[in-house]
Amino acid sequence: MPDRIHINRLTVSARVGVSDAERARPQRLEISLTFPVPTVSAAAAGDDLSLTVDYFAVGETVKRVAAARPRKLLETLAEEIAAAVLAEFTVSAVTLEVRKFILPETNFVSLVIERRAAPAAVAKTPAAR
Repeated sequence: MPDRIHINRLTVSARVGVSDAERARPQRLEISLTFPVPTVSAAAAGDDLSLTVDYFAVGETVKRVAAARPRKLLETLAEEIAAAVLAEFTVSAVTLEVRKFILPETNFVSLVIERRAAPAAVAKTPAAR
């Protein structure tokens, strides 16, 4: 099993919902991401952030994408976040969960997706943002 970074339940504000009323105000969502980091040993040996992925920067990217515009579907938001993480950071894949607190008598509704980067995209970018 490869080494991974996991960001658990990052709280973001986003306008997501099918109806206009649901998108009228930002609502709290939770985003969890997991992505492999093959350079953990090298980063740890040199205590060097440039040899790993800056999870703070990943979190800021997630918040920026979530707040960027209204969307009708969680699926749209999840795809856009995954695409941004894969484009902006040297990660080969990302597993992403978006939690929405909307249905009565449930804790949350969530969507989980897994996406992979094109091999050339991972090879040509630096280790960290």
